[in-house]
Amino acid sequence: WIVRINAAAELNGLSYSRLMAGLKTAGVGLNRKTLADMAVNDADGFTKLAQMVRERQAATAA
Repeated sequence: WIVRINAAAELNGLSYSRLMAGLKTAGVGLNRKTLADMAVNDADGFTKLAQMVRERQAATAA
């Protein structure tokens, strides 16, 4: 699961650890199995999650 999530995260400009930390901070309660499934079967949905994490991280860094 981690390998799939990591690959999809990197395609979206995030590391695995930053993605997972961002999802936790945002209160997203999806488990790793579900995220790995999204990475393979719902790339658009995964991209939206990654985009949300990037936006929140940019907002907290500014």
